[in-house]
Amino acid sequence: MPWKDGPFDWDPSLQGTLLTCYFWGFLVQIPLAHIAENFSAKWLMFFSVAVNVVCSLLTPVLTKLHIGCLILLRVLQGVGGGASFPAMHVMIASWAPPKERTAMSTIVYVGTFVGTALSILIGEFVLERWGWESVFYVTGAFFYIWIGLWLILIQDNPNKQRFISPEERLMINRSLGTEVNEDHHPAVPWKKIFKSSPFWAILIAHTCTNFGWNIFLFGIPYYFNYILKFNVDVNATMRPTSYCNMIIFLISLGIILHCLEIKGKISATSARKIATSVCSLVPGACLIILCFIGCQQEEAVAVMTVGILAMSAKFPGFLTNHIDIAPKFAGTLVALTNTVALLPDIVVPIFVMIFTAGFESVRGWNIIFGLTILLFAVEFLVFVKFGSGKEQSWNKTPEENEDEQIPLRKINKLKS
Repeated sequence: MPWKDGPFDWDPSLQGTLLTCYFWGFLVQIPLAHIAENFSAKWLMFFSVAVNVVCSLLTPVLTKLHIGCLILLRVLQGVGGGASFPAMHVMIASWAPPKERTAMSTIVYVGTFVGTALSILIGEFVLERWGWESVFYVTGAFFYIWIGLWLILIQDNPNKQRFISPEERLMINRSLGTEVNEDHHPAVPWKKIFKSSPFWAILIAHTCTNFGWNIFLFGIPYYFNYILKFNVDVNATMRPTSYCNMIIFLISLGIILHCLEIKGKISATSARKIATSVCSLVPGACLIILCFIGCQQEEAVAVMTVGILAMSAKFPGFLTNHIDIAPKFAGTLVALTNTVALLPDIVVPIFVMIFTAGFESVRGWNIIFGLTILLFAVEFLVFVKFGSGKEQSWNKTPEENEDEQIPLRKINKLKS
């Protein structure tokens, strides 16, 4: 479908504000994670979707009223979007046995690509027939299908779920060590979190990948157009086929890692490091190739596509790792790393514009590619060195740590 100008005359600066203000709402993720961990991840996720739907339905009317209304709606949608990651991490931590975390996380987060691909396809179909306003109304209407399924089928943990057998409930609880319900959620051990090497490995990997993700999606299409003189649509990386390729790749990688874990061939630590290595080394190699590929358009686009596909390995990689190291605080950890990793979303477009002098400086592009390759290398080295799939001691109560030491003491006593 050919692109058409819309009814609003917005300058590039305002368009940039409308794109970035969505991420302003992400800044409240940490208090939302507290709600998910201490009250209900199910209802936080419901709130997340409901806020986005209400804002979607109001967008056509309020946009015509005043641009400030649209900015407010975008910020509120960011709040809703920011709530989804802590909510889903808490849900996965409450439901997924340790050896099934890779599979369950992959399945859950594949949904983000499925939803995006479907929304683009449906949006194009609706836009062509009934106009731009109808896109917001039709996509918002799907909420009413989801809401019934979510409220009926979903519970915060196995103990509240009536649609599973007692045997399955017992199996999940035993694997997670949640046979006995705690009266209250423990306080977040902030000092121990910030002294934890595995946490910093996740944070650095998350931030570096987000920087590279923005370079591939925002920067490289402009590099093709302005430097290599390719006639490439800047939105080409956001087409439904791109998301379908990511879905296939992500499911395949998730299945491979899951099977290897189940068979005891690799540990959770190895699974996270393999996925994160794919997420960092492959895109870094693709950027190096792009620097030397010249004006071969098909090859250049293929290399860019491979790089984007590889970065989706972050989901079974470091994005699942929060749940491994601290399932009790998985929502808080992902909120922390996601908040810091927002910085590239805001900085990269400005960074690219400044260093490339409006996308036209070859030297500027070399600096950007070099810095991005360096960040991918840092991500790989730090995560391979300090990343871990083992539950950390600060996730456990003193009583739980004491119980773990008793068998070790007995073994040491027998040896002596």
